[in-house]
Amino acid sequence: MVVSLVSPRLLMIGGGAVARVAEVLAQFGLSRPLVVTDPWMASSGTVERLLAPLRAAGIQAAVFSETVSDPTDTVVEAGVARLRAGDFDCLIGFGGGSPMDTAKAMAILAAAPAGTHIRAFKVPAQANRAALPVICVPTTAGTGSEVTRFTVITDTGRDEKMLIAGLGALPLAAVVDYELTFSVPPRTTADTGIDSLTHALEAFVSRRANPEADQYALRAMRLIAPHLRAVYREPGNARAREAMMLGATLAGLAFSNASVALVHGMSRPIGAHFHVPHGLSNAMLLPVVTEYSLPAALPRYAEAARAMGVASAAEGDQSAAAKLLEELRALNRDLEVPTPRAYGIEEARWNELLPRMAEQALASGSPANNPRVPDAEEIVALYRRCYAGG
Repeated sequence: MVVSLVSPRLLMIGGGAVARVAEVLAQFGLSRPLVVTDPWMASSGTVERLLAPLRAAGIQAAVFSETVSDPTDTVVEAGVARLRAGDFDCLIGFGGGSPMDTAKAMAILAAAPAGTHIRAFKVPAQANRAALPVICVPTTAGTGSEVTRFTVITDTGRDEKMLIAGLGALPLAAVVDYELTFSVPPRTTADTGIDSLTHALEAFVSRRANPEADQYALRAMRLIAPHLRAVYREPGNARAREAMMLGATLAGLAFSNASVALVHGMSRPIGAHFHVPHGLSNAMLLPVVTEYSLPAALPRYAEAARAMGVASAAEGDQSAAAKLLEELRALNRDLEVPTPRAYGIEEARWNELLPRMAEQALASGSPANNPRVPDAEEIVALYRRCYAGG
C-alpha cells in the first residue's frame, strides 16, 4: 500500500505561539502579509493578538476583514481584488474556519486567469496551484483548516457549498495557540468541537483510511472526547482548551489524509440552504449517520469507542459500537444540539429541498468514502430521520 501524506511545512503549537508569528514568516523569507479575518475579530481588537507581534518585528500587515461565517464566492472575489491591488507576498488566515478557508480560496483563485469563478475548482477538479503561500492561525478548536488541503466555499448563485481540494489549499505553515480560544462562546465551542470529533471519526472509518492517518485520528479522539463537555461548561479550563486545540489540529491532519465521509457530505447542503453553522449541522447528523453506517465497519467504530474512552479495551465490538452510538446521542443532549425542527427549519421547506440536498451531497464525493455508501433515496431517508432527531 502506497500512502501519500500532506501537511504544512511548519506547525508551531502551544500557548503563546501567536506572539512568534513574525518568526514563522521570517523562516520563509516573507514580510508583506495580507491578514484575512472577520469583522468581529477586527472590531473587537482580537486581531491585535496577531498584528502587535508583527508590528514589533517591523512588519506592517494589511487587513481584509470582510469574511462571512459561511465563506462565499463573492467574498473570495472581493478578497482577490484586494490582494491584487497590493504588494503582498503571503496571506495569513486568522480566525475560525471561515477566514482560513477564505484565505485559501483567495490564494487559489488569484492564481487563475482574471474572470475565473471559484466553482471551476470544486471537486472533482484538483486545485493544486496557489498564487501566494497561506499561513493559518486558528482561533477555534474545530475545523482543522489550518492543516488541510481543503476549503469549502458557497456558490451563491447555486445555493451550493462547494468542496475544493488540492495542494493549493494546503497552508505553508500554521500557528496553533490554544490561548486564542478562551473567548470563544459556549455554542461555538460546542459546534466546532463536535466538528473536530466528526473529522477524526470519519477519517478513521473512511474507505480512504490508512495506517498513518489512523494515528492522527485515534489521538485526536483520545484528546477531544474527554474534554469537549469541559470546554463547553468551563470556558476558562486551560487544560481542556489545550487538549481540544491539539485534538482539532490532529483531526485536521487525519481527514486531510483520509477524507471525511457521509456526515460532511450531508452537512454541507444543510449549511448552504438553511445557514446552519457547519459544526452544528454535523452534530445534528452524526448519531443518525453513525447508526446507518455501523454494520459496514463495526470493528472500526468499536475501536473509535475505545479510543474515546466510552468502551473498555476488553469489550466486544458489538457492545463497544453500541456504546459509541449512545455517547454521540448523549453528547448532543449535553451540548444542547437542536434538531433541525427545533432549530426553526420549516418542515415543508426541508422536505421540498431533500432531493436537491441529496444530489448535492452525492456530488461532493464525500459519501463515497463512507463505510456504507448510500444512494440518493437512502440519503433522503436519513435527512428525514435527522429532522426530528430520529
